[in-house]
Amino acid sequence: MTEKKLNIEGMTCHHCVKAVEVELEDLGVESYDVQIGLAIVKYDETKISEHDLFKAIDEAGYKIV
Repeated sequence: MTEKKLNIEGMTCHHCVKAVEVELEDLGVESYDVQIGLAIVKYDETKISEHDLFKAIDEAGYKIV
């Protein structure tokens, strides 16, 4: 199990948080804690790559910095 702290640019409200949570759920991460501008994600690196995380955040409309 891998844990990553992701700094996310462009989030301004709790709707933004929910959008990121939905994408992470769809991706199948083990667990997450999303706040405005930050996500701490635990995932199985044999099933999900770091690129997958970046893509999920991008699909929510935000950018990892």
